[in-house]
Amino acid sequence: MQLTFYKYQGTGNDFVMIDNRQQIFDKNDTKRIAFLCDRRFGIGADGLILLEHHESEDFKMVYFNADGNESSMCGNGGRCIVAFANYLGIISSHATFEAIDGHHEANISGYQVSLKMQDVSQVENHNSYVFLDTGSPHHVQLEHQLDAIDIKTEGRKIRYGEPYNESGSNVNFVSKNANDNFSVRTYERGVEDETLSCGTGVTAVALAMHYIGETEKNTIELKTKGGPLKVSFQNEDNVYNNIWLTGPAIQVYKGNI
Repeated sequence: MQLTFYKYQGTGNDFVMIDNRQQIFDKNDTKRIAFLCDRRFGIGADGLILLEHHESEDFKMVYFNADGNESSMCGNGGRCIVAFANYLGIISSHATFEAIDGHHEANISGYQVSLKMQDVSQVENHNSYVFLDTGSPHHVQLEHQLDAIDIKTEGRKIRYGEPYNESGSNVNFVSKNANDNFSVRTYERGVEDETLSCGTGVTAVALAMHYIGETEKNTIELKTKGGPLKVSFQNEDNVYNNIWLTGPAIQVYKGNI
């Protein structure tokens, strides 16, 4: 079987994108998904995303990690699928869609996509880290020498350690550059390595830094290895809402495999 695919990236977080409105792709074939995401034997990506038909929204997003398993929400993937839907002519400047964590809306202008994230009502402030769920679970901890950290080794220890164990957590290491600017490096579960960027991760970092008082700003720039992202939000009665993740989402190429 020949499969047409599209490759997208959002600040270096890259995805195999497939138009599955005709249900041509077998979502239960985890080995095939892992093969397509393999950087040596397949196309290569941090994850695979299916765009599907939805009865009341513009489309449905189905996201798989590079290991072939369906995953929790992916922020950069959400921004990239909006760019893909725009390319296919499904949407123009505004989109609504359903993902695994529920309803989302987004705006697109050129290469810039702003994605509205789910409200966050629970943030856990521990002695050395913060834990919260921004569509995916995230461990956030401040570091002074971000460049010196072996992200794969240290992230893996935390991802599989207490209290996360089998379910695991994404792990974000953060350094503060200015009151409204932070650098982030992320170990992603499912990829089981450092990624150049993580949308739900930088969202978690922005909220966590505000929650523990590292910033009083509600628009924050996050520097990732793949480029800058911006997170804006409101905080009312200890609930973070109106959360928007903004950055570029770009089609790299189209191919057949």
